[in-house]
Amino acid sequence: MSQHVLSLLVEDKPGLLTRVAGLFARRGYNIHSLAVGTTEIEGVSRITLVVDVEGSPLEQVTKQLNKLINVLKIVELEPDQSVQREHMLVKVRIDTTTRTQILEAVDLFRARVVDVAPDALVIEVTGDSQKADAILRVLEPFGIKEIAQSGLLAMGRGSKSISERIFKNS
Repeated sequence: MSQHVLSLLVEDKPGLLTRVAGLFARRGYNIHSLAVGTTEIEGVSRITLVVDVEGSPLEQVTKQLNKLINVLKIVELEPDQSVQREHMLVKVRIDTTTRTQILEAVDLFRARVVDVAPDALVIEVTGDSQKADAILRVLEPFGIKEIAQSGLLAMGRGSKSISERIFKNS
């Protein structure tokens, strides 16, 4: 199966996220990543989904999503036509002998330390999924204590927005 990134503009109504996720669950498709947040338009939220599906079933699910009354717009975001980022917090074990090495890795990946304790650091990483995977591989030998990772955030490149196709005053 291949991964597809979908950006949905939806009315901010209770229960909509459950209905959207249910469409994928009923068909046995895995939602790899899910992020929901407000947009520049009051009362409208953006759902960014990364799903594992093949060709025509994606078209089928997209048509059914469009039938949901509170879904305003659905766009598939191709990797080369969009900006895609993940956000991750990693708590890593440190001691006096490993502190310098870990801080060098943080600098190398343009990450930043957001919390310091005598025996641990919390590191914030923002970037594409390859960057997130790479820093985890580097930090693994030091002892990762905890990871919190957001869903993928994505938007199309260039000056146009998907909301201006719906709302002419944007």
